[in-house]
Amino acid sequence: MKVLIVKTSSMGDVIHTFPAVEDARRNRPDVSFDWCVEEAFAGIVALHPAIGAIHMVAIRRWRKRLFNSHTWREAKNLRRALRAAKYDLVIDAQGLLKSALVAKQAAVPIAGFDRESAREPSATWFYDHRYAVPRDLHAIERTRRLFGLALGYQPDLSGLQSGIMPPADGLAGTSGKTAFLLHGTSREDKKWPVKDWIETARLLLEKGMTPVVTWSNGPEKAVAEAIAKAVPQAALVPKSPLAVIAAAIGRSALVVGADTGLTHLASAFGLPTVAVFLATEPGLTGPRGPFSSTLLAAPGDKITPAEVMAEAERLLVLSSKAPA
Repeated sequence: MKVLIVKTSSMGDVIHTFPAVEDARRNRPDVSFDWCVEEAFAGIVALHPAIGAIHMVAIRRWRKRLFNSHTWREAKNLRRALRAAKYDLVIDAQGLLKSALVAKQAAVPIAGFDRESAREPSATWFYDHRYAVPRDLHAIERTRRLFGLALGYQPDLSGLQSGIMPPADGLAGTSGKTAFLLHGTSREDKKWPVKDWIETARLLLEKGMTPVVTWSNGPEKAVAEAIAKAVPQAALVPKSPLAVIAAAIGRSALVVGADTGLTHLASAFGLPTVAVFLATEPGLTGPRGPFSSTLLAAPGDKITPAEVMAEAERLLVLSSKAPA
């Protein structure tokens, strides 16, 4: 059986789908999977060994160039590729109108959430098979249940495995016992103060770990350079492709991260991961992993570097006692 997964974005949502793929590998070894995803996250999907072809969609870019002939040519080529693959089933794991429209391009039966379960009920107009999955569950569990219903098995929810492996290539200068500091995030109110990142880097050095910082835009570069200037022993690495950053994160001993997609990735790798949430509720979409923990700031309060380090040390001890 050949199945196409449609989960186009965001990075965290894509990562939340990996445990469902792992369930399917164990319960339906006869099923092969391809994936349709936003071009920016194709490298993340490629981390899972069970994924075959990766079809890239560019909805974010296409919307900005809706009347450009190149946009329509790319969309037409995607439709042609999806139909040529001759899938038996599409699972729309996103439940949005945009993902349903992408799924429809394959011209085969589509499975997805029912009207009460989907994030956008209008998406269900395009589905051939609709399944009820409670909305008050974490996104990972909702997706695992959807896959089980669509493919005819009961997922074992007592465990959580993503199945992804970090790429072989990594960043130069990040060897040894490293702690990756993921300071960058999309909103100002989600950012931990620079002074707290600096203090955390100093505390990590005291514990014999090398802090690692990188950046992807101008504001993140300023923060990374401030940390490296205050803590010269920290490893400041340049802006790098997503796959290279993923490799470096995957080989870290510890990750401390803001509310950002790469923090979800660290959790999915099974790393000791401390997520610092300041303005958003982790709720049903926060990082999940065997050694992942979320520190949530109370209204009007803050999270201190000492609290982060205490939680980091607890997770490091737990992971050291886990079976290999």
